[in-house]
Amino acid sequence: MKIEPDYPLLTHNTFGIAAKCRWFIEYSSVTELQTVLRDEYFRELPWLHIGGGSNLLFVNDFDGVVLHSAIKEITVVDENANFVELFAGAAVVWDNLVAHCVENNWYGTENLSLIPGETGAAAVQNIGAYGVEIKDLIRSVQTVDVASGQEIWIDCENCLYGYRESIFKSELKGQKVVTGIRLRLSKKERYSLEYGNIKEKLQNIPLSLKGVREAIIAIRNEKLPDPKEHGNAGSFFMNPSVEKDFFDKLKSQHPNAPGYPFKNGLVKIPAAWLIEQCGWKGKREGNVGVWQKQPLVLVNYGNATGKEIAALADAIKQSVAGKFGIDIAPEVLYV
Repeated sequence: MKIEPDYPLLTHNTFGIAAKCRWFIEYSSVTELQTVLRDEYFRELPWLHIGGGSNLLFVNDFDGVVLHSAIKEITVVDENANFVELFAGAAVVWDNLVAHCVENNWYGTENLSLIPGETGAAAVQNIGAYGVEIKDLIRSVQTVDVASGQEIWIDCENCLYGYRESIFKSELKGQKVVTGIRLRLSKKERYSLEYGNIKEKLQNIPLSLKGVREAIIAIRNEKLPDPKEHGNAGSFFMNPSVEKDFFDKLKSQHPNAPGYPFKNGLVKIPAAWLIEQCGWKGKREGNVGVWQKQPLVLVNYGNATGKEIAALADAIKQSVAGKFGIDIAPEVLYV
């Protein structure tokens, strides 16, 4: 177990914010986590569990304990001719897990290639891209109850998964720590190619698991900046959903407005389109800006503070609300 005081978090958030925490604790097993949770000093302090920090914005230092998993196990726990089930520890880098699945000819994760972050956080956030969400693959989630220290498995259907939502972000927030997940993947050839320009990218690439992963990586690299070069957290805002009557009125005023059917008769509108229509795409203000190829991405061009990024996000949010009467919510967690 690693325990460090006054710990810098620069390498633990993809925005590249130079924040720090009072204590940093990294555990390597469920047993070590249970030991931490029983500690009286720990229980007196505020705490935050992080993954790869790809969905965090530190607007201040954190005067408490930051917990991080070092559980990096990937194990086959069940298998037959049609499928394989894996256990993956929370600290497994998500894209490394995707690469592992592709190398073993296991179908299901390939459309989620190159999404930053770690596997535990991916399950909390319900990451998704190109027609696939992690909830489509999860069988169950391994957790530790903060109050009792008990290890508890939660079946996928009880995780209340929705668009960038889960029970771990709502009812169980602060009550459970995700330590691993169990995934079911197919051994039979199957692909999800209907979203975006995947088929176009595959015109010059043989159709295979590796080919689809290569196409997804190429698409993402064309649109998104590398966090190692320009600090960012990927998509900063979630796509809002509106009533159909509201969308019909919007469409009459803006005929090119895109919209997609969503649950309960709502229409989902791409936040990227709303932001671009407000003139933010490619705009830079000092150390921060909006990425020129994808207006959903806010960028740290160097030495930005979390407050500067939050101020830019707030300005964008107000601009969209003023022009369209639509509220866009951050996907990123402010700390």
